[in-house]
Amino acid sequence: MSLGIVVKGSEGIVLAADSRVTLTAILNQPSGAPAGVQVQLPVNFDNATKLLTFGNPNNWIGAVTYGDAVMGTTASDLRTAQSFVPEFEADLTKDRLSVADFSKKLSDFYLKQWQSRMPSIHKGPGMAFVVGGFDADKPYGSVYMFSIPRTPIPVEQSPNDFGVTFGGQNELTYRILGGYDPRVLDIAKKELNAPVTRMDAFQKALGQLQLTIPYHLLPLQDCIDLAIFLIRTTTTAQNLSIGIRGVGGAIDVAVITKREGLTIIQRKELAGEKGTIQREV
Repeated sequence: MSLGIVVKGSEGIVLAADSRVTLTAILNQPSGAPAGVQVQLPVNFDNATKLLTFGNPNNWIGAVTYGDAVMGTTASDLRTAQSFVPEFEADLTKDRLSVADFSKKLSDFYLKQWQSRMPSIHKGPGMAFVVGGFDADKPYGSVYMFSIPRTPIPVEQSPNDFGVTFGGQNELTYRILGGYDPRVLDIAKKELNAPVTRMDAFQKALGQLQLTIPYHLLPLQDCIDLAIFLIRTTTTAQNLSIGIRGVGGAIDVAVITKREGLTIIQRKELAGEKGTIQREV
């Protein structure tokens, strides 16, 4: 599932994502096993790139992706969102796009890829994107979200305001920021058999549990620390508990500012064998 975090502050935008891709392997059953019984085994890869960056003149824009990690129906046909970026950029004009227009083009591109590679009926969450960046004529950044294939129209997040947008395997993030697990609403409704009006009041009352973060005055470094904290906490908690460990690997972080555009703060690096002796044979 992954976890993507985008923090929109007054000094800039922070984009962060983990590096884990979780696929499901179906094991062959031995002879004599009951018909129709399959064993599904989660398989993790921890070097995926889910923080998407783009070249000039659109280097004032970045994106994070989460949800379904790949498109395709066979092992030889699987593609990540990152693997399509060169094809997407090849079709762009040389003009700098607004964040809204860029988000629309990005959504149209990935929707086309999805429709050509995925079955018409899909039970998974889809491939979601959060796009953040700066327009040339605006003092503050903007953030848009869309999900392929169900909600492809980009919707602006925190318009005319500052805040955090997150998605993926976000139960722990919601607990930290919101103060409660959103599943508590369904549990309360079922156990108490409360009418809709009571549940609305209950949900409103839970708002006082939110973590009070002054996004409008939060320094850029604090925005970076917040994004890393949320992803690292989720990874650590999943490593200590029983469940799907969908968040892991290195945390990639970038910031976008009005003056400097996109800057990588930390990103996993390619490396060979470290600390080993290479011998000629």
